[in-house]
Amino acid sequence: MDWGAKDVALLKGLWAAGQSAAQIARHLGCSRNAVCGMLTRLGLKRGHKPPTARPKIRPPPKIRPASSAASARAVAKQVSRSTAERQQPKEISKQQLYAILAEAVRNTG
Repeated sequence: MDWGAKDVALLKGLWAAGQSAAQIARHLGCSRNAVCGMLTRLGLKRGHKPPTARPKIRPPPKIRPASSAASARAVAKQVSRSTAERQQPKEISKQQLYAILAEAVRNTG
């Protein structure tokens, strides 16, 4: 689009009035992207919206040092039964493996 002095003045006026780029584009008979590009070239920006909420920043909780009586006791580590049972499987020979596979084939047929 050819931007004449009248178009630029109208663009600035509509933008200052608070109209959106799409509304200005419809009024000027051009695309929204053309309006956005010209606004960028002219350095016109809308102000950022203020934040809707002001979060309160709380200080982190104070950590009390551990008492010496609590650290003197030894803590027994509990091991779940499933962890203890997860031992390495026993090794089998090739002959045993072939027998297992042959049994599986017989059961599927």
